[in-house]
Amino acid sequence: MPLFAALPPLSLYIHFPWCVKKCPYCDFNSHTIKTGISYNKYIDCLLLDLDHELPDIWGRPVQSIFMGGGTPSLFPAEEIERLIQALRARLNFKPDIEITLEANPGTVEQSGFSGFRQAGINRLSIGIQSFNDNMLKKLGRIHNSTQAITAIEAAHAANFNSFNVDLMFGLPEQTTKQMLTDLQTAIDFQPPHLSHYQLTIEPNTLFAAHTPVLPDDDALWNMTQQAHAQLAEHHYQQYEVSAFSKSGKANPCKHNLNYWQFGDYLGIGAGAHQKITAANTQSITRSAKQKHPQHYMQQVKNKAHIIEQHILQDNDIYFEFMLNALRLTSGFDAQTFNNHTGMDISSIQPILDKAQQNNWLQQNNMHIQLTPLGQQYLNDVVMLFLPG
Repeated sequence: MPLFAALPPLSLYIHFPWCVKKCPYCDFNSHTIKTGISYNKYIDCLLLDLDHELPDIWGRPVQSIFMGGGTPSLFPAEEIERLIQALRARLNFKPDIEITLEANPGTVEQSGFSGFRQAGINRLSIGIQSFNDNMLKKLGRIHNSTQAITAIEAAHAANFNSFNVDLMFGLPEQTTKQMLTDLQTAIDFQPPHLSHYQLTIEPNTLFAAHTPVLPDDDALWNMTQQAHAQLAEHHYQQYEVSAFSKSGKANPCKHNLNYWQFGDYLGIGAGAHQKITAANTQSITRSAKQKHPQHYMQQVKNKAHIIEQHILQDNDIYFEFMLNALRLTSGFDAQTFNNHTGMDISSIQPILDKAQQNNWLQQNNMHIQLTPLGQQYLNDVVMLFLPG
């Protein structure tokens, strides 16, 4: 049984489930807009959802908020401002709280980034994916390269000191040269953060049913190596498998770091997930909310919107911690493991020893970190911790 001397950091995730169009690779809980969105009704439901959760986190400081989707930037800035003001009235915001909003270039013109900045958003995550119009069409994106560039320029113009550009590689029939051109285009705009991740085919997506021609493993490895070299050349430091921050210009994303370090997070909205540690029961509980937006809004009134809830067992706890923490290039301290899992690092020492024998991990003064070989075999390392 875990024993928590202190509770881990707390974040808040807010899900906005609507998109103009569902992308063929997307397995997130997103729904194409068919009859319009009742913006104010959904915000009211989000706040009611939060009100139900408040007794479990009362008084705990919130270090970050992430508004994801779907497409949160479909919502008017004034509704986002109303939401943030209501959150501030209910939660204990840390003075340096990070508040991120995901934005798609094809929706920027509907409200403008300056409106979001005035509403209280202090970080953006812009879903560019590619600057190649042909690739964007293959990905089913609603924006083109011109709109992608305009979105980044708008983020600078709105004085967002912290924003992220999302790029994908390994796209249908993409060449290494095309990938590097995409990456250089993003770098030229000097975003404080860059996410550069490989397209994967997920179950129950259009691409799973009709899989396009993708680069082979050798090509993907070459893309990864060349991309990392190009990012390093331009002083972007890798701090996670697919996340990079500009040296001297940006710190790692607080919200994502909290996920990767197995911190706690509330999840409100249709399809949102959450993980909450309770001091009184010395347990970690995971919950999931109703996915369908209309059902969620109908059921949140009487707390019938929670469709899944379970307490993590010891072996699930250490597996989930390692699944996330090993993605960090800097590794983690044993004390972080102890504090965030309620378990002692000695409980998994035999597995750590096995990984170290394979030259996948290194331990130094109770600091655990993947070796370069371990980074190549990350999935194999994680599988060592899978409950048997």
